[in-house]
Amino acid sequence: MRNQYLDLLRAVATVRVVVYHSSGWAALTIAFPAMSVMFALAGSLMAASLDRYGPWAVERRLHRLLPSLWVLVGIAVPAMFVAGLAWDWKILLWAFPIEDPPATGFWLEGLAAMWYLRDFLWLVLLSPLLLPLFRRAPLTTVLVPYVALAVLTFTGIKPPAVIHDLALYGGAWLLGFAHHDGMLKLTRRRWWLIGALAATGAVWALTHPGPRGFDLNDIPLGNALWSAAFIMVALGVSPMVRPRRLLTILNSRALTIYLWHVPIIVALSKFALWSGLPIFGWVGISWRLVVVTLALTVVVLAVGWVEDWAAGRRPQLVPGVSRKQVPVSPAPAMATTRV
Repeated sequence: MRNQYLDLLRAVATVRVVVYHSSGWAALTIAFPAMSVMFALAGSLMAASLDRYGPWAVERRLHRLLPSLWVLVGIAVPAMFVAGLAWDWKILLWAFPIEDPPATGFWLEGLAAMWYLRDFLWLVLLSPLLLPLFRRAPLTTVLVPYVALAVLTFTGIKPPAVIHDLALYGGAWLLGFAHHDGMLKLTRRRWWLIGALAATGAVWALTHPGPRGFDLNDIPLGNALWSAAFIMVALGVSPMVRPRRLLTILNSRALTIYLWHVPIIVALSKFALWSGLPIFGWVGISWRLVVVTLALTVVVLAVGWVEDWAAGRRPQLVPGVSRKQVPVSPAPAMATTRV
């Protein structure tokens, strides 16, 4: 059976990401560190898949992830060629973005959130090696990315973006492993650890503000520590959550929403600048949130069914219309989340 509480966390994370990118409210990164939560949830699900399918879990996860990406890429890449993008073999990375593929023009901003898929792919590919290491030495394994991030922070070393992000979010992914193995149950001793992590992360963030103030996306070490405390609390409990149609829709279409919301927001911002409509303040943020929601609804109705097909479900215009699901055979054995 599905864990409705985890579905709730994923749904809240998805909505939070859209609202943050629409509004720029830095406080949201503190109130709900969505990206770290999404990596932790994905890590938990990846561990479950590895236990069930072994190495084939990687193939299943990729099959869930890539088709929805290819739909967007099938529009973006031809549009970039028309706009003058020169051919480069790295363009092929759009089919499997383990490195940042080239982008230009509108899509340079519109595809800016693809870093998540890049990091997600690496963590999926590494998981068959990471899970056995984690189970042999859980504490040491979890500490590695946090120590690596601290070293990068204090030494000022600038590694490739992938390495930096694996240090930043790898700990969240491994905490997802711990959740799957039942190791995050809250105890008095663990509350002390959570408090120490949260306090250290908060102090670091307050004393090292970024260009946008206390936006944790600009403060990697503070982000990682605060997020670790948040994840340990959020995944350390398991309240009963009743199934809700909205949760079904948001979870079944989370990847589509994530992939398309940034291009929509960028397009709206450019339209607002051209037309003179307000962008900032409550008026500007409010109308953009409404239009983003409407535009995402249209996109979800148009291409969201690809997620059903990729997951081996009967494609539906709106998920959860009928309780009777007729499974179909996905291409060679494959399953993911997103986020």
